[in-house]
Amino acid sequence: MVKAYLRYEPALTFGVIASPESNVCYDPSGRLLLAGALDRLAAWDLKRGLPSVSFAPSSSSSSLAVFCIASSPSAAVSSSIASGHADGSIRLWDAETGSCEATLHGHRSAASALRFAPSGAVLASGSKDCDVILWDVVAQAGLFRLRGHRDQVTDLVFLDSGKKLASCSKDKFIRVWDLETQHCLQIVGGHRSEIWSMDVDSSERFLVSGSADPELRVFRIRQSMEEGEDWSKWDVLKLFGEIPRQSKERVATVRFNRDGSLVACQVAGKTADIYRVLDETEAMRKAKRRMHRKKEKASAKSMIAEGNGTVIDPLPAQDLQNPAVTVTDVFKLLQVLRASKKICSVSFSPSNPPRGCLATLSISLNNNTLETYSVDSEKVSKMYSIEMHGHRSDIRSVSLNSEDNLLMSTSHNAVKIWNPSTGDCLRTIDSGYGLCSAFVGNRFALVGTKSGTLEIIDIASGSLTEVIEAHAGSIRSIVPIPDEDGTVGARGFVTGSADHDVKFWEYQQLKKSDDDSKQLTVTNVRTLKMTEDVLAVSISPQGKHIAVALLDCNVKVYHMDTLKHFLTLFGHKLPVLCMDISYDGALIVTGSADKNLKIWGMDFGDCHKSIFAHSDSVMDVKFVYRTHYMFSVGKDRTVKYWDADKFELLLTLEGHHAEVWCLTISSRGDFIVTGSHDRSIRRWDRTEEQLFIEEEKEKRLEETFEADLDNDNEYRYGQKDDAPDEGSVGVPGRKTKETVTSADAIMEALDTAEEELKRLNQHKLEEQNNGRAAKFQPNVIMQGHSPSDYVLNVVSSIRPNDLEQALLALPFSDALKLMSYLKEWSLVPSKVELVCRVCLVLLQTHHNQLTTTPAARSLLTELKDILYCRVKELLAMRSDAPFRDAKAKLMEIRQELSKRSDRPDGNEKRKKKRKKASGES
Repeated sequence: MVKAYLRYEPALTFGVIASPESNVCYDPSGRLLLAGALDRLAAWDLKRGLPSVSFAPSSSSSSLAVFCIASSPSAAVSSSIASGHADGSIRLWDAETGSCEATLHGHRSAASALRFAPSGAVLASGSKDCDVILWDVVAQAGLFRLRGHRDQVTDLVFLDSGKKLASCSKDKFIRVWDLETQHCLQIVGGHRSEIWSMDVDSSERFLVSGSADPELRVFRIRQSMEEGEDWSKWDVLKLFGEIPRQSKERVATVRFNRDGSLVACQVAGKTADIYRVLDETEAMRKAKRRMHRKKEKASAKSMIAEGNGTVIDPLPAQDLQNPAVTVTDVFKLLQVLRASKKICSVSFSPSNPPRGCLATLSISLNNNTLETYSVDSEKVSKMYSIEMHGHRSDIRSVSLNSEDNLLMSTSHNAVKIWNPSTGDCLRTIDSGYGLCSAFVGNRFALVGTKSGTLEIIDIASGSLTEVIEAHAGSIRSIVPIPDEDGTVGARGFVTGSADHDVKFWEYQQLKKSDDDSKQLTVTNVRTLKMTEDVLAVSISPQGKHIAVALLDCNVKVYHMDTLKHFLTLFGHKLPVLCMDISYDGALIVTGSADKNLKIWGMDFGDCHKSIFAHSDSVMDVKFVYRTHYMFSVGKDRTVKYWDADKFELLLTLEGHHAEVWCLTISSRGDFIVTGSHDRSIRRWDRTEEQLFIEEEKEKRLEETFEADLDNDNEYRYGQKDDAPDEGSVGVPGRKTKETVTSADAIMEALDTAEEELKRLNQHKLEEQNNGRAAKFQPNVIMQGHSPSDYVLNVVSSIRPNDLEQALLALPFSDALKLMSYLKEWSLVPSKVELVCRVCLVLLQTHHNQLTTTPAARSLLTELKDILYCRVKELLAMRSDAPFRDAKAKLMEIRQELSKRSDRPDGNEKRKKKRKKASGES
């Protein structure tokens, strides 16, 4: 029998509030703040400080970091959210439900900029591959690709109500594109370094761009040509002036508020400058005051000059009455926002600010926090701060209590207690730099710090009860001492430190504090002196042996009761950073900075197997309780699952975006928890799905082959070919595994349908010749559909964004077969749009061959007439579609009124009855 194992899959990710690689922005309603959290998005309710909606990707694409976010305007028809990812893909999300509506593939490297058009129906995306792609959000497909930039596209803005697009890049240029004619209108230079951001106000008066230059450049936006102006010399952007900046760091983000009265310039540091944008009246008034002061200075100089016998020309009267407005008359520095840490991104709230405030500004910091400020004319005040849901730095240790319902994590300044089932933060306790931790029952916890102190924490009250100067160096390990019956931590614990000591501690009787609550205290009972720094300590489950890993790359094993030397394990080329002993005490596994795992026998200290486990240092390794299966984590960002008896890799779990420092396993082995340098805590659950070693090996080989194929075919880090043509337009999509699979599905469906048609013709021929024939047995694969309907179902099942690339991959013979079905498909009203799109792509791709192939001429002639008529009918149907129900309702009302008019009036009937009654009386 082939041995089967149970698969582990990602279940929960928590601890990340805002990742520094992504920007922040408000959702279409303006109530929630969107922040990228590694591979997912979160919509935060700032008042409550809680995540309202989580936008989580599928597990297959969990390692793709979010690089940029954009939300559709509040006035748009659709309320969509777009996120750009590390592989260049764009995902569209529903703002209310948090579900992923579409994944758009087009860029060859990471997406760097996103912007919705004012209508919300078009999305522009820029990337590190230097291209700009326009997407149809409704059809979920690409429109066209704009090429011309020579470096990464950093920001995008729409102009002229979405008819034009401005893009800036690290190549120091701004390009203005006409989206109707799909060509570059203007190339704007002037910046002396890379342009990092730009934005335009709501009334489209000014465009402000920022770079590493010591000033911001402001452009006036011209909507139309002046009388007699040459078209070839007409510019959309015209330089208005330069604003000197306060900071020397480069500009990171430039953003206007909703009404365009404020503009924020955030630098790659701790400050953000907020400028007031004056309207035309105020700007003219300020210009006149400036000219008045200039006049006073000139008059003073002239008086001095007259005394000296010289003459100075007076200022022109026209300049005094109608002075020219300069950029300093319009843009005035209002406030400087100074944050405690480096600012990663800023965003103005589109909703109405609180009374007495000019605007509300939210920022994300690189220490995993979000802050919201109110901006007024006098000061910038902090309103909200979201920081409880994550650590300020990387997570160095994680541990579970005995019941697996509490999780503890440590970082450089705090200890957090979590609910591992939901990811909710229950307690936050200030502490030192915790390198290791352990629970004592369910009420107390121990933390070993980098400074050598041992901290005792009361979990119930969330307080630090005692700090013990335990070691002179960093405490690297805290290991509970198990009893002979396997009870963990009942007798005490052991600490290993960089001061060459291994200390044994016992719990003393609980002392009572001032409020009569019992507190834990510990005392040192034994000390084992070592010759080198202690990097890791492990104790066998029965408490018979203790293993100590030293800086000299060796592991020494001692008897627990007498502390006599038992074994020395040597063979690692670099220091051993972690180790663990199996439940039966038969095996010990060591993980080292030399990237290897070594499995040893505890009886003779022989090395059973040395495994090249990770592509970087192995940081932690743990056995699953009551098994010889083990998990290891490393600096290569992966979590690996091993069989220590067969020395086989069972599973590789990917998801972390930085070095994985630590892991812990539940007592039943049903889930594991890992902590990483990316500040995330991830839980991986054991499922009921079985996995087999041979199948996993085949999958890994296929993934390696496909990755090599992608590296050969795609330009992951930019274009390898020559620079693109000036302002050229290209196909929006790109070739992916999905498009290749879709093309194969179409070709397979065409072959199946052709075989079925041959069988049908053969059956009809036999029926004609013999008079009677056996009953025709249709192909089971076609599921009862006709050949034409079968091919139509396959083509319709392809995602709109992948259809174009799939059709481009078809050879001419298959394209000709596919076009033969278009005539029949066009009779279906709901498929006319699909037929037109397929026909257009095939005509553009195979135009030369189609025009020179005699068999295709008649087909093209028929399609020309049929498609024209069908599209005309479809447009006519859609034109009155909004009024069709109203028209039917109106006809019903008219019929009802006509029926009532035909009937005799009710009053006349009553009069007749009265007359009849009076006559009878």
